[in-house]
Amino acid sequence: MNIKDNLEKIKSSLPDHVTLVAVSKTKPLGDIMEAYHAGQRVFGENKIQDMAEKYEALPKDIEWHMIGHVQRNKVKYMAPFVSLIHGVDNYKLLKEIDKQAQKSERIIDCLLQIKIAEEDSKFGMTLDDASGILKSENFSELKNIRITGVMGMATFTDDDAQIGKEFNALKSAFEKLKTIEAPNFQPKTISMGMSGDYPLAIECGSNMVRIGSSIFGERN
Repeated sequence: MNIKDNLEKIKSSLPDHVTLVAVSKTKPLGDIMEAYHAGQRVFGENKIQDMAEKYEALPKDIEWHMIGHVQRNKVKYMAPFVSLIHGVDNYKLLKEIDKQAQKSERIIDCLLQIKIAEEDSKFGMTLDDASGILKSENFSELKNIRITGVMGMATFTDDDAQIGKEFNALKSAFEKLKTIEAPNFQPKTISMGMSGDYPLAIECGSNMVRIGSSIFGERN
């Protein structure tokens, strides 16, 4: 199957309320354009430098999502154009995004990355950390960011019961955080689920899925 067919197959299986982020990391411009011509407009990258180069080269109606771990010193390269930053896992990073967004005269949407996996290799904050940030006075003073929800990555395992438990934990965290009131907190997005587990993620409440290999084939 080609990229267009893969995309159409996946889109036909997604409920209307679920946003598909096509994970184009490591993929050449030609592959992204193939998906673009098939109607896809939201793409996810995990390296800021790669995303900035692709942004320069590709149509400007593409919505770029940063889905990887973010280094503070590189935020400036994506601040002028990034649509959503998925992996915000500490306040210092949030503050840097706010600073760079201000320079670009933008408000940048972000998701708080909650650690739901048992693996040490996964980044993320605890529910208490996230709650503490959202309730803090420091957070309310950030005028150029908007937290629009949460993101999480399940453990890399074939055990659906464990993955489901972790996805449910993220949904539960979202529901608890949703009750917090702050002007720059407008919770609507739960970003969870990838090629191997997105149907389960949607069952557990995800409304944004990050799919790469099922669209573009295995990673280069």
